[in-house]
Amino acid sequence: MSDETISFLAHGMHCHGCEHVIEMALRKLAGVRRVEARCPTETVAVDFDPATADVAEIKAAVAALGYRVEDEARPRKPFLQRLTRVAAALAGLAALIFIDTRWISQSGAPDISQRMSLWLIFVLGLVTGFHCIGMCGGFVVSYVGADASAGRSSLASHLTFGAGKTLSYTAIGALFGAVGAFIAFTPTLRGAAGVAAGLFLIVFGLNMLGLFAPLRRFRLGLPRPLQAWVFREAHGRHRPFVIGLLNGLMIACGPLQAMYVMAAGTGSAVEGAKMLFAFGLGTLPVMLAFGAVASMLSSALTHRLLRASGIIVVALGAVMINRGLILTGAGADLASVVARLRERDASAPAVQPTPAEFQTIEMEANALGYEPCRFTLIRGVPVKWVINATDITSCNHRIVVPSLHLEFDLEPGLQTIDFTPTESGPIPWSCWMGMLRGEFEVIEPGAAPPVAKATAPEEAAQTMQEQTAPALETYVVQRGDTLQRIARKLYGDAKRWRDIAAVNPGLKKGRLTPGALLTIPPRHDGAGGKR
Repeated sequence: MSDETISFLAHGMHCHGCEHVIEMALRKLAGVRRVEARCPTETVAVDFDPATADVAEIKAAVAALGYRVEDEARPRKPFLQRLTRVAAALAGLAALIFIDTRWISQSGAPDISQRMSLWLIFVLGLVTGFHCIGMCGGFVVSYVGADASAGRSSLASHLTFGAGKTLSYTAIGALFGAVGAFIAFTPTLRGAAGVAAGLFLIVFGLNMLGLFAPLRRFRLGLPRPLQAWVFREAHGRHRPFVIGLLNGLMIACGPLQAMYVMAAGTGSAVEGAKMLFAFGLGTLPVMLAFGAVASMLSSALTHRLLRASGIIVVALGAVMINRGLILTGAGADLASVVARLRERDASAPAVQPTPAEFQTIEMEANALGYEPCRFTLIRGVPVKWVINATDITSCNHRIVVPSLHLEFDLEPGLQTIDFTPTESGPIPWSCWMGMLRGEFEVIEPGAAPPVAKATAPEEAAQTMQEQTAPALETYVVQRGDTLQRIARKLYGDAKRWRDIAAVNPGLKKGRLTPGALLTIPPRHDGAGGKR
């Protein structure tokens, strides 16, 4: 009797590892000649001998792995329903990114740079652990079964598997980080690496959810024969440590691809190793728990957990993209876009020309971040950015302003950074990891004539003339400022608010507008300090 060929759908294939899982399971059936599973189309084609193999048996074997077997594709849901789901998903991602940005900037969480990054990567590994069950769970079951047959506990096997897996991830992460060390990773390139890693996660998460079928054709991994060899070796040797080591070669894993890209972006073998070490540790709890309850956890439940974790993977990818955009300084991150939309609707306050030669802004760097972190500047006027670093952490120790080509380390105590904004508009800046962010809003000088012209009152002109040596400074009002607070900050004496009021005619002392520009008398002049 000649062989027959059947083809059917296996819904729930989320990566190319599923292809190998299905193919290896069906090849164990008597009478099966050839198997080809295709993740992009979720199809399985089988050549078999009808005398020894049965169609129902073949489909049951695939269903036992947790896939939903169907002969024909289900009709697509109405377009409006699909559009509503996409809109809701995008709104949810935008809300998550906004919360993430606001929390990072204003929550006051202590030291949230590398430690926060490693915790985020650990969480990503934790979620990815569900994918590891689907892709590598068969490996775990194989050595658990071997231990059971030998009458010994699987604890040692679990530990050696985890050690091999973490060692493999760490070593390859160090390799990618070392390769990145040969490339000059500017903040823009680091941001681009973060965006690329986030895209990998989103594509992979959408595949886990079974959405956007064309994305299933996106494939980046080992050649198919080499992947098959890895699966055969792991199943054939039943050695947990070797199985763990081979996990590092599962480059078809989307999150693992993202982590390797991020490791290269660090430009450091040590940082790349730390990043993949955290990721590897994150994948272990779920995998080891699966090994402990392998006989009780159904494949169908595993795939349902996998789909649910796809939502978290997409969310983490969106957060990673937004943080990458912050590092590029292009102003394309969510907070910058929202700020521009708000400014478009708000009326711009009138700005008077300043006779000062420079403008001074003051900021404190502490364990909570940067305070304040947003400033209004005048285009074309040199800026003295006075930073008081009272508590330097692994996050805030380095500041990058990509559009101004500024990147510098903070030093304990006071330091001044000089620059001149030459273009109006927002200038985003952040810590070196893009976690703590701030912004300069550069506005055009006012159109009013210079103070020296006759249009100004004689008394005001005389006052300006008397105080031009040394030149007056300016101060940009920040949110929550009062004249007394400004005087205490600049002079150490709250009573000198009257001096500030005297050189700013028409100023309403009880209603200071954030972003307004004040003229400040010389700081060494104590006259008028007590009235």
